[in-house]
Amino acid sequence: MRNGKTKLVMVVGGAGFLGSHLCDYLLGEGNRVICVDNFQTGRQDNLRHLKRDPRFDLVQADIAEALPASLAPERLHLSAIYNLACAASPRHYQADPEHTMLTCVLGTRSLLRLAEATGARFLQASTSEIYGDPETHPQREDYWGHVNATGPRACYDEGKRAAETLAFDFARARRAEVRVARIFNTYGPRMRADDGRVVSNVICQALAGEDITIYGDGSQTRSFCYVDDLVDGLVRLMACDPEPPGAVNLGNPVELTVLDLAERVLALTNSRSRIVRRPLPVDDPRRRRPDISRAKALLGWSPRVPLQTGLEATVAWFRREAGPVQPVHPAHPALPATASRPD
Repeated sequence: MRNGKTKLVMVVGGAGFLGSHLCDYLLGEGNRVICVDNFQTGRQDNLRHLKRDPRFDLVQADIAEALPASLAPERLHLSAIYNLACAASPRHYQADPEHTMLTCVLGTRSLLRLAEATGARFLQASTSEIYGDPETHPQREDYWGHVNATGPRACYDEGKRAAETLAFDFARARRAEVRVARIFNTYGPRMRADDGRVVSNVICQALAGEDITIYGDGSQTRSFCYVDDLVDGLVRLMACDPEPPGAVNLGNPVELTVLDLAERVLALTNSRSRIVRRPLPVDDPRRRRPDISRAKALLGWSPRVPLQTGLEATVAWFRREAGPVQPVHPAHPALPATASRPD
């Protein structure tokens, strides 16, 4: 399979927002795809259009546990493994911090061993969260970060840092061929309405005519990358030869404030919602913007979808597809369930 035109690719976390778009892209390129998901935050609705595709297989499994027999290396002829597993929003990853950490550590180790046994190329989806509340701006891959290792976000921040360590240890030992993508804020259709991140919350609140809640004074900044651009970056990174010497930032370098984002959504939706403010949570980054010089040089990649175009597509999807928001009670009192995280 690896030497033919059709390749077998595994996408772990493939029922999620980003993973389901990646499955679509890979199938569109003529690959066979095994999607692995435990449906902690992934959704069956994201995959319903793929269920009848004979090149698509779905395996429900939790990579923090032992991998099922159907994923035994002797049964697979894998070309590539994309590890996108792990809840990505603070509300969800703080709901079960132990599971978050174990998914990043034990799950990544299991998948790296699978890559070693099958000869598959391995891509670890890391995160801008490994930079913490950064003291350098914009963030380059050689910045070691400013992370609170014992705070309420540490299960995710430190879990992803540990996953990177495992990936590069396997690479140094020549046990697997790895790539690591540090993903910055991504948005687009199929976001969960209840994940607590700012794009989905602001859009849903504006469409419902509810108060739009933001943390702090709204001056904290983020850089938002449309999902199609991010998937393009992941695929280019997986295909990159030779193996990159370190992690690669993938994100949109155009920076704007959270307040600016809320005002853009209000204008786009013609909403009469009011903007209200809540206290800034513990360890919330004040600024975040990727330096994507490495991605440009190695991958020839940079985002192409303008923010206005991406927001229009995302608003249209929420108008058409998203059902009512189900309340999710966060694991930490600093994260009120109705407020919009800037992440």
